[in-house]
Amino acid sequence: MVIASEHMVQRDLHYAIIDEVDSILIDEARTPLIISGEGDKPTNLYYQIAKFIPRLVNEEDYKVDEKAHLVTLTEEGVRKVEKYFKIGNLSENMELAHHVNQGLKAHGLMKRDRDYVVREGQVIIVDEFTGRLMFGRRYSDGLHQAIEAKEGVKIEKESQTLATVTFQNYFRMYNKLAGMTGTARTEEEEFRKIYGMDVVVVPTHMPMVRQDLPDLIYRSEIGKFQAAVEDIGERYRQGQPVLVGTISIEKSELLSAMLRKRGIPHQVLNAKYHEKEAQIIAGAGEKNTVTIATNMAGRGTDIVLGEGVQELGGLYVLGTERHESRRIDNQLRGRSGRQGDPGESRFYVSLEDDLMRLFGASTIEGVMDRLGMDDSIPIENKMVTRGLENAQRKVESRNFSIRKNVLEYDDVINQQREVMYGERKKVLYGENLKDTISSMIDDVIDEVVNSYAGEIRYSDDWDLPGLLAYVEQHVLPQIDFTIDELKGMTRSDMKDFLQERTHRLYEEREAELGSETMRELERAIMLRIIDDKWMDHIDAMDQLRNGISLRAYGQRDPLVEYKFEAFNAFEAMVYSIKEDVVRYILRVRVVQQPQERKTFINQGDEETKGKPVRVGKKIGRNQPCPCGSGKKYKHCCGRGVS
Repeated sequence: MVIASEHMVQRDLHYAIIDEVDSILIDEARTPLIISGEGDKPTNLYYQIAKFIPRLVNEEDYKVDEKAHLVTLTEEGVRKVEKYFKIGNLSENMELAHHVNQGLKAHGLMKRDRDYVVREGQVIIVDEFTGRLMFGRRYSDGLHQAIEAKEGVKIEKESQTLATVTFQNYFRMYNKLAGMTGTARTEEEEFRKIYGMDVVVVPTHMPMVRQDLPDLIYRSEIGKFQAAVEDIGERYRQGQPVLVGTISIEKSELLSAMLRKRGIPHQVLNAKYHEKEAQIIAGAGEKNTVTIATNMAGRGTDIVLGEGVQELGGLYVLGTERHESRRIDNQLRGRSGRQGDPGESRFYVSLEDDLMRLFGASTIEGVMDRLGMDDSIPIENKMVTRGLENAQRKVESRNFSIRKNVLEYDDVINQQREVMYGERKKVLYGENLKDTISSMIDDVIDEVVNSYAGEIRYSDDWDLPGLLAYVEQHVLPQIDFTIDELKGMTRSDMKDFLQERTHRLYEEREAELGSETMRELERAIMLRIIDDKWMDHIDAMDQLRNGISLRAYGQRDPLVEYKFEAFNAFEAMVYSIKEDVVRYILRVRVVQQPQERKTFINQGDEETKGKPVRVGKKIGRNQPCPCGSGKKYKHCCGRGVS
C-alpha cells in the first residue's frame, strides 16, 4: 500500500511459528483482516436511527436470530420505518435500509460489557475468545458507528476499506507454517484441510492428576449462580484457592456482587481492570483466594500454587458457563493441575445459558419437567454432559462452515489480489513503465474501436461522432482530424491511425518533460489509480458478497455466481485502470511545488524581517484538481492535505 519502496516494512514471508496457534488460525479466522482509512460519509443518520430503534418492538417489528447473528425487520417494522423517515418505499432507499439494519444489530445483538465496553467516551471491542480489550480495532460496515450512537458517545467517521485478506490466506502465504498450543487436538481436521498442518501431541512432562468433575445443570441462571456461590463459599472456608471463569464482563460483575453480599473477599479480573492482571494472577494460587475472571485468565496464564495449597487439593477451577468452543473450556480447566499439581475443575450450567438456549436445551428441559425438578436441584449426569458436548460440537461445526465459507469467497478475491499487488510491486520497485504504458495505449484504442464498430466492417456505418467524442475526452486532448478523414477506414486502419497519433503525443510529452520526470509521473499516476480502483473493487465485491446468497432461490450456486460476477468485475476494473492511466498521462499538467521565500519590509531606516510568504495560489479542498482529472482536489492530489 506504500507509495515508495523504501517505506515497505514487511519482508518476504518465509517461516511463521505461532504461539496459541488455534486462537489465531481457528478462532480469529471467522473475520477477515481489514486495513481501513477514513471515509467521508455524514454521521447524523446514525443518531436519528439510534433515537428511532427503541420505538420498535422485538418480535412485532423485528426478529432477532442469535444463531445466525441476524436481525430482520418485519412488514410492520418496515411500515414504521417508512412512516418515521417519510419515505415511500424502504427497499428503494438502500442507504437508509443498511443504516436501520446496523442500528437493529447494535441494539438487538451487541451487548455492552459482553461484546464491547465504553471507556472515556469510546466504544472498545472485547475479544470474545480472550476477554481482552482490542484497542484500535473497529467493527466494519457502519456497525461500530451504530453502537457509538446507541451509547451516546461521539461517532467517529465511517471507514473505507483499503485492503483486506483472511487470516487463512495471509498465513498460507508463508512457505512454512508451525505453531504450538495446548488445545489443538479437537481442530485437527481443520488444521489439515485448510493449512496442510499435522497435529502432533507432546506428552505432559508430569502425569495429569487433576479431577474434572461432571457438569452440574440447573433450570435457571439465578439458581446456577446461587449454587456456584455456595460452592465458592465452602471452598473459601476450607482455604482452597478458587478461580471462577465467566464468559463476559457483565456476568463477572453479577457474580462479584453476589459474593460481596455473602462477605466473601475476592478479586475481579476482566477487561475493565486489565492493568491489575499481573498482580491478580500472581496471588490467585494463594490460600483463601477467590478470583473471578473472564477468558483473560484462560490462555497462557500460569497460576503458581501457594504454600500448603497442594494439601488442600490444589487450585479449584469453577466455570459458570460452557463456551461455544470446547477448546476455550479446556483452556480454563488447564489453569489447574499444571506440572503434576493436584487440582479440580467443574462447570455450572443452566438452561438459560446462550449455548444451551440456542443449541440443545429442549431435551434436557423435558427430563427436568418429568422429574419435577426446581431451580435449586441440579442434574449431574454423564448423558447430559455428553449432550452439552454435542451442542458444542454443533456450534464448532457451524463455525467451521462459516470459516470455510469466508475462505471460499476470499479465494476468488485472493487470485485478483495477487495479480494487483504483483503489478503494483513492479511499479513500486521502479520497473521501466514505458512499455507498459505503450501497451495500455494499444489496448484502450483496440477496445474503443471495437465497441464503436460492433460487427460492422467499414467505418462509414459506425458511430463516428461518438467515437470521436470518446477519443477527445479520454485519449487525445486535442484532435487535429475530422470525421471525414475517418470515413472509409477498416477496423484495422482505424486502430493503426489512432494508435500512431496517441503514441506520437506520448513521445512529445516525454520530450517536453524529460525521461526522468516522465517515469516519475507514470509511477505516481499508476499507483494512485491502481489503489483507487482496487478500493472501489473491494467495496463492490463486498456488496455483491452480501446479496449473492439470494441467487440460491433461483436454483443457482451462490459461490459459482460470485466467481462469475467477480471475474467480470475484475476485467472491467483492469480496463478502467488502463483507460484512466492513458487519460492522465496524456493530460496531466506538472505544476512546480510552491516555494517559500522570505520578504523584507522597509520601515524607515530599519529593515524588519517579515513572515514567510507562500508563493502560488492555495487550492481549496473542494475545487477541481489542477492535474486535470476532473475530481475535487481533496479526492485527488490533495488527499491527506488538510
